[in-house]
Amino acid sequence: MKRILGIVRRLWPYKWRALASVVCNILSAFFSLFSLSLLIPFLGVLFGTMPLVDARPEFALSLSSVRDTLYYFISQLILSHGRSAALLMVITFVVANSLLKNLFVYLSSWHIAFIRHGVIKDLRNSLYSKIVSLPLGFYSEERKGDVMSKMSNDVNEIEVSVVGSLELVFRDPIIILVHLFGLLLISVKLTVFVLILLPISGLIIGRIGKSLRKRSLTGQEWLGGLLALIEETLGGLRIVKAFNAEQQSNQRFTAANAHYTRLMVHINRRRALAPPLSEFLGTVVMGVALWYGGTLVLGADTSLSPEALIGFMGLFYMILNPAKSFSTAYFNIQKGLASADRVETILEAINPIQSPLNPLPKPTFRHGIEYRDVHFSYADREILHGVNLSIQKGMTVALVGQSGSGKTTLADLLPRFYDVQGGQILLDGHDIREYNVTDLRALMGNVNQEPILFNDTFYNNISFGTPNASRAEVEQAARIANAHDFIMETEQGYDTNIGDRGSKLSGGQRQRISIARAILKNPPIMILDEATSSLDTTSERLVQDALESLMKNRTSLVIAHRLSTVKDADLICVVRDGYIVETGRHEELLAKGGEYSTLYNMQLI
Repeated sequence: MKRILGIVRRLWPYKWRALASVVCNILSAFFSLFSLSLLIPFLGVLFGTMPLVDARPEFALSLSSVRDTLYYFISQLILSHGRSAALLMVITFVVANSLLKNLFVYLSSWHIAFIRHGVIKDLRNSLYSKIVSLPLGFYSEERKGDVMSKMSNDVNEIEVSVVGSLELVFRDPIIILVHLFGLLLISVKLTVFVLILLPISGLIIGRIGKSLRKRSLTGQEWLGGLLALIEETLGGLRIVKAFNAEQQSNQRFTAANAHYTRLMVHINRRRALAPPLSEFLGTVVMGVALWYGGTLVLGADTSLSPEALIGFMGLFYMILNPAKSFSTAYFNIQKGLASADRVETILEAINPIQSPLNPLPKPTFRHGIEYRDVHFSYADREILHGVNLSIQKGMTVALVGQSGSGKTTLADLLPRFYDVQGGQILLDGHDIREYNVTDLRALMGNVNQEPILFNDTFYNNISFGTPNASRAEVEQAARIANAHDFIMETEQGYDTNIGDRGSKLSGGQRQRISIARAILKNPPIMILDEATSSLDTTSERLVQDALESLMKNRTSLVIAHRLSTVKDADLICVVRDGYIVETGRHEELLAKGGEYSTLYNMQLI
């Protein structure tokens, strides 16, 4: 119920269209009821079971007055034009009612189409916004393929199964209620008898669909696993081929795909049971109702006329179709709610990286940064153990050490990709958690070890995050990063598409584009995580020169494995197992003969 209410809340922006759809459905149902109800008195008069009415009855707000008035007008038609002509006129009137009924059915669907796709559009927007806002730590626990499955397949399932059933929800109950009102007018006894039978058939359908939601949830989880396997395979295709692991990858995927197929076969068999089962139960109910109605016509009290029984069964048949559709919608909704459960794991995920309710004014960074007794853990493993580090404005600080020692974690804590779990990081004397997250990150530029580019043009990749940059500024940033020349050698220059993740570029070219992006942002703080690791010797020297001139007027936090690239840093920190074990300038650390000296000599060798 919670999931259904969550989807219903998304209907609120479309409330007027929903109201218009409901009004159209009410009008459609009344035109349908009126056309069928008109046949009952006509058949009675036509076949002689009811006498012709000569005198016009007095009008009153009662059912008998409405019925007698209908008898009077039909009698006048027969008396004036004959039975055949009257029959033709009544049929014409019924056809006109049918036209109006179906016109309003179409208008209702016209409004529902906008609601259906609008709700899904809003849901996708909410999902994407949430995916972008969640911290990096969330995705260390989630598989990218599963997240993509929730964003695509689960949302599509919600559209087809839940939102797609909106039309039935807005239409079928109205049709059932309006026609039920007509049944009560014809025979209260027969209607009560039918109302006793219908819940029994509904209970049977409900018990069959009870397990569908759980199995559908399992099926969607396995589909997410399949997409994760595909994403991993595409990302690691070079390794798959290099190690002749095609057969192993095929076997792994085939096994997962077979299990998913078995689940989906079972789910679709269960869902396919709804229409024939509801039709069979409806036929049973209709047969029993016809038998009971026959006893009322042929019995001693004859409380029901033959034409009334025919009209009653006609109206009851109009209820059966929406009732069957409603049962099918119930099965679909149960399947779709399993997808809604999976989507809600993202929408309801708590983002621990939050801005305070009353943040400090936008920082300008005037003094420096301080790591004060910083602790941090991944899961149950502590990565940083009480780290202390002071970085004055304008300094270039290098973090060196073996892989896994905690260098990147130290850098990631500064823009609050993660939050410290003990201690503080201070910016100009204030805890960074006291600032608005957006304002804090606006002070920083990032260049990562693995260049992160998008399937777009050179221009849009460099200006990403700086949408108001001019063409001249983009080109200047590219020149500083030593990227302008190879960009201009392409067919369309800065308007050339670089492919998925920059697949059309070499590793060094990709890195220089990401450096140009950071240069264009022009932040006071630069975070460089192995920024030159993907460059060849010539490009490395050119980019290193550009970075050094760029960092002269900025505060820079540099992570480096190649110690030759940080010899001119103002402060070098040697990180080992989550501790800073040595600090100093290049010459000082070499003179100490400690861990830095050992690492440097090893690289020389």
